[in-house]
Amino acid sequence: MLNLDPAVIIIIAANVIVSIRGFKDFEFFEKYKFNIAGIKRGEQLRMLTSAFLHANNNHLLFNMLTLFFFGPIVVVYLGTVKFVLIYFASLIVGSLLSYYLHKDENHYSAIGASGAVMGVLYSAILFKPTMVINFIIPAWLFGLAYLLYSVWAMKKNADNIGHDAHIGGAIGGLGLTIAFAPSLLGTSLWVVLLMAAPIVLLFIMHKIGKI
Repeated sequence: MLNLDPAVIIIIAANVIVSIRGFKDFEFFEKYKFNIAGIKRGEQLRMLTSAFLHANNNHLLFNMLTLFFFGPIVVVYLGTVKFVLIYFASLIVGSLLSYYLHKDENHYSAIGASGAVMGVLYSAILFKPTMVINFIIPAWLFGLAYLLYSVWAMKKNADNIGHDAHIGGAIGGLGLTIAFAPSLLGTSLWVVLLMAAPIVLLFIMHKIGKI
């Protein structure tokens, strides 16, 4: 049985309420989405508010289902306060990485809770690396494959998905989880190293101009 902590429910409800408002109100959506030009004008709040907006019902549903299933795992191991900190830290790191990688693209925009949700997902993977995702995939393999795919997708730039926010969220989730539970470096060091490899690869590729 899932531990449906009030914090998980409140965050899901906030995403649903704000997203529905965004679906119906174009001006509201444009005002609060992540946009490089807007942030440069001093509208840094967009880096937070954009994570509560979604493109459509499917986008919202996917993120909230992921949070619904993996948020309680983080709550069980770390408690409510640390879960909330991981969620919002991952959100911010995801936005900061997006800004860093796209700072010269004034037109660049993004929305969605994916960065924050990825942080929670990767936190849960550290605690339960052998749990099964989608009925067949070990969590550690899913986590590794998704990060590698995100790096590949960023290089190809073939879709409109903010993969950089996903990776930033994963960095925030992994880093803060280890800070809160350093014993994981003993019990799950192999998972930490596996998850770190694609992240290191990303920054190497960015450094040499491949991304």
